[in-house]
Amino acid sequence: MNITEVRITLRNEDKLKAFASITCDDCFVVRGLKVINGSEGYFVSMPSRKRKDGSYQDIAHPINNEMRKEIEDKVLDAFEQELNSLSASSSLQDHEEESETSVSEIAEEATSS
Repeated sequence: MNITEVRITLRNEDKLKAFASITCDDCFVVRGLKVINGSEGYFVSMPSRKRKDGSYQDIAHPINNEMRKEIEDKVLDAFEQELNSLSASSSLQDHEEESETSVSEIAEEATSS
């Protein structure tokens, strides 16, 4: 089974940093994975539900460590890419705002002269 798509929705919470969905073989989707900022760095939590006794049970999870590693690697790679694109667009927006300011300052100077 191959992971053919990963979608990331960023969150700005203390521990929860993103939700993720993965598509396997272009025909099966698993939603509700979470990127968590733990004490030893980021990790991927599988979708789960709360049981009556207050504990949590995974709804879907890999059967072996090889698949768990593949899911975690691909989700965390997509998460890092999303953060990088957000950072790049934020830098571009800051630059555009600086450009708009300088253009408006030039226009003000031109009209006041």
